[in-house]
Amino acid sequence: MSIHKTVTIALSLANEAATAELAGRLAQLVRPGDVIALEGDLGSGKTSLARAFIRSLAGAEEDVPSPTFTLAQVYDYDGGTIWHFDLYRLEKPEDALELGIEDAFADGVSLIEWPDRLGPWLPPERLVVRLAAGETETARRVELTGGKDWGARLVEMFGD
Repeated sequence: MSIHKTVTIALSLANEAATAELAGRLAQLVRPGDVIALEGDLGSGKTSLARAFIRSLAGAEEDVPSPTFTLAQVYDYDGGTIWHFDLYRLEKPEDALELGIEDAFADGVSLIEWPDRLGPWLPPERLVVRLAAGETETARRVELTGGKDWGARLVEMFGD
């Protein structure tokens, strides 16, 4: 089945374990060249989701520090390379080129916190994961939005 429309899925996650489960499910869908834009306020769970995603592919024992100060961390897994970017401290979009972001987009899987900092460098074909506080301290609301290929994968994962 070919889906060429934008698909949005809204979820409520009860706790960090539910966030990790979602991250693991998303990790099973990725392919080299995929970009996942992680959006949300400080403390919304972007890094927790990224850690769980990386560990589901690179191994549960993988040390996954936040790239807040390095701006980028790279991990190998059986299917290729995962690039984890935290662009909160990026001064201007072109600075991302110095991080190797073009290589990541070409053949890696890219997880990008604060993707709005990329401006015109953010690829249009991406999965957007918006995280927000939920009804309890540990709960999160998540909205997944993807077009073209991501739309089809979201429908495969969650149904219509």
